[in-house]
Amino acid sequence: MAIGIFGLPRTGKTSIFNAVSRGHAETSSFRTSGGQPNIGVAKVPDIRLDKLAEISKPKKLTPAEVEYIDIPTSPDAMAKGIGGEFLNVLQRCESLIMVCRSFENAAVPHVEDTIDPYRDAESLEMELMFSDLALLERREHRIGTQLRSAKVSERDALAKEKIIIGKIREQLEAEVPVREQDLPAEARPLLENFQLLSGKPLMIVFNIDEDAVDRTAEIEAEMAAKLDKPHVSTVALSGKLEMELAGMDPAEEAEFRESLGVGEPSLDRMIRVSYDLLGLISFLTTGPDETRAWTIRKGISAVDAAGKIHSDIQRGFIRAEIVSYEDLISTGSIAEARKQGTFRTEGKTYIMQDGDVVNFLFNV
Repeated sequence: MAIGIFGLPRTGKTSIFNAVSRGHAETSSFRTSGGQPNIGVAKVPDIRLDKLAEISKPKKLTPAEVEYIDIPTSPDAMAKGIGGEFLNVLQRCESLIMVCRSFENAAVPHVEDTIDPYRDAESLEMELMFSDLALLERREHRIGTQLRSAKVSERDALAKEKIIIGKIREQLEAEVPVREQDLPAEARPLLENFQLLSGKPLMIVFNIDEDAVDRTAEIEAEMAAKLDKPHVSTVALSGKLEMELAGMDPAEEAEFRESLGVGEPSLDRMIRVSYDLLGLISFLTTGPDETRAWTIRKGISAVDAAGKIHSDIQRGFIRAEIVSYEDLISTGSIAEARKQGTFRTEGKTYIMQDGDVVNFLFNV
């Protein structure tokens, strides 16, 4: 799972990137000119893996991973829009994190001179929609060219695509992001192909002052009231403080968090919010070689979940042997789970549940 982090210059988004990825990217002079995105991989905290490892005694333990991509900016580029080459990077992400500055620092002036995170969030959302409009307009132009020479069998599909694009574009011009649009089912394949930015799930993060940390709940309540929209989540945190805490030894970090009253680490929190936003769950596999978490979307079938491990397992799927994590822990072993009837066999159409411990049987 890749999540793109973007925002205006001097918002502290790279500090937030460092906090959630436990990275060490330079924060003082991250610029578009000659720059490349910062990329960090975070291990998804999951205490269930440790508990399963006590039962299976595996050689290794593999948590799920989240890739964070910090998009570089420059004052000149961002005043006019997000740079084209980095829009392509954002399009490849499954969701986006929009960082808006809510902290005061006279030594680091805001590009708009004043601090207003709600204004910035609206401006950045418009940039995403402008990008989508430009992409759709280019596609409409190509469809017009193709229609002139298309075979009769191709004309119908092109005409339908043009109608759908027109509906999406009309709502974008009315400042309605794609994620909020009511579109027909036949638009789904097009959306997956175009990867429109305003259609991606969005987390809006207000980077607040360290002195405002004790008001985090109050700030987030206001954010939720003003920014509550479909497929949008809101979070407030101090990027600078979280980055400093993330660089500490875990025991020292826990002690400081308790003394400061700043709650769970931003890495844990952002991953949890991201999973909720994207509708993700994890199933688990365990054995003497490896105990591992696998990330899937809610509602996925057993045969499709098998493909997450390997396409051969999906292709040769026979059945899935499943026990819930809670039942396995309470019984203490697969053998005991079998005896107590909580270990069961499921077919291809079984809908996977969070915490399912699975063994896929297949033949290729």
